[in-house]
Amino acid sequence: GRKYPALWNNAMQIVTSQVSDVTVITLAGSLDAASVADFDAEWKAALDGGATKLVVDLGGIEYISSAGLRGILMLSKTARAGNVRVIFSDLRSMVADMFKLSGFMNILRTEPDTASAVRELS
Repeated sequence: GRKYPALWNNAMQIVTSQVSDVTVITLAGSLDAASVADFDAEWKAALDGGATKLVVDLGGIEYISSAGLRGILMLSKTARAGNVRVIFSDLRSMVADMFKLSGFMNILRTEPDTASAVRELS
């Protein structure tokens, strides 16, 4: 059989970048019990580094589990306590559905794409 790259092995890619004074964390793959610790480490490092404006781009996330949702909630609570503004952007099908079902749309700020999220925070 053909060998697939690690991406198909339920792995998650994380890329953190800076757009002026906004830190953008871009995720791809699955945000679940296996990968949520990597996500937690990434946003904690950003906050420890002094980030006060954070965009989490979820456009590349194909699957999110309850563990992934808890990770997002943890970021939101930690950010609120530290006066850090967070926007979640580019929620696709399954992720958008999970955000709606879990009531996250009412408590978290979302934007249709990363560019508009960055503009909101700038």
